[in-house]
Amino acid sequence: MNSRVVKQGSFFLVDSHAHLCDTVFDHDRKEVLDRAVAKGVTHVVAVAETLEDGEKNLALARCFAAVLPAAGLFPTCLEPARAEAVLAFITAHQPELACIGEVGLDFWKVQGEAEREIQRHIFSLFIAAAQTHKLPLSIHSLSAGRSAVAMVLEQGGAPAVFHAFDGKYATALPAVEAGCHFSIPPSLLRSRQKEKLVRNLPLSSLLIESDAPVLGPSPDRRNEPANCVLVIEAIAAIKGIAPQEVAEAVRENTRSVFGNRLPVL
Repeated sequence: MNSRVVKQGSFFLVDSHAHLCDTVFDHDRKEVLDRAVAKGVTHVVAVAETLEDGEKNLALARCFAAVLPAAGLFPTCLEPARAEAVLAFITAHQPELACIGEVGLDFWKVQGEAEREIQRHIFSLFIAAAQTHKLPLSIHSLSAGRSAVAMVLEQGGAPAVFHAFDGKYATALPAVEAGCHFSIPPSLLRSRQKEKLVRNLPLSSLLIESDAPVLGPSPDRRNEPANCVLVIEAIAAIKGIAPQEVAEAVRENTRSVFGNRLPVL
């Protein structure tokens, strides 16, 4: 895999989904970002699971040029009032945000049908907000890929990135055909499911993410945005092409999703 790797630091990539606001980074966040930039991961979309995360992400973006802030609500939160508070925050700070995320469905943890219906309702509100504010979505769809894809497409398919998608290619295909994207984490290096998905997805549908501090190449170590470079190398090996070709395609895909929310790469 490594024989075709280009010089580190030459990729100019965006980590499309990371939890930089997580307290595990509070003691060395600058060093984490410096390591990412040194590897060629020049910017990181900092996603949120709570209103407080969104507020922290904005503060981080004002301190670190590499941070692109997002606001969202983790789908296991089934409180419409909290969703409305996050939606109000998105409306107030829309010009500063890179995307809405993470939001979506989680049928792994939420198994009752009544609770899932609340989850669908909240997700629907975020899809509508993405369309209103012309912001892309970063979507969580654990054990709910088919339902999440259907909801996005039924509501008009706002620019959408399915993060760490755990479904099959057949489930992803309608979203691919609608122009949605799929962000791939470093756990690709140890996941047969992710490997199969990458093999079948077109290069034009792929973004990269760390999902730091989780979904790293090793399950027992803290993940960092710098590991996105490993994703580029792994995709290249799976598809039998040069890492630079993957990096260039991913850069173009990232521009098409985030548009003028991104700095010039």
